[in-house]
Amino acid sequence: MNIPANLKYDVEQHLWFDIDGDTVAIGITDFAQDQLGDILFVDLPESDDEFAEGEEFTEVESGKKATAIEIPFGITIIESNEELDDEPEKINEDAYAAWIVKAKVEDPSVFDDLGDAAAYEAAIAE
Repeated sequence: MNIPANLKYDVEQHLWFDIDGDTVAIGITDFAQDQLGDILFVDLPESDDEFAEGEEFTEVESGKKATAIEIPFGITIIESNEELDDEPEKINEDAYAAWIVKAKVEDPSVFDDLGDAAAYEAAIAE
């Protein structure tokens, strides 16, 4: 299982976060895409859409099921990965290159509550 050490993770939603100041690229983890199977569709939000803590910001559909994904803190969408409209399987090919959204947060301290690679690895091993 691939769990890059340079990223932060949300264990409950199986999200990865590539943080740069008050902006962040967000995607689903390699573990999540493996559990979902072949990804067929990703519901992408629009630029400038705002989502509150705990709100669904995307839905990922696979051959097995549709999964609503909630954000663990408030974000404003900067950009959605439009490549996923035509090629959602890119998430299966490389979950950490196929970000879903890039977003901005008002307070970067929200990133402090995210886990590191070791914490995520321990959580999925349970």
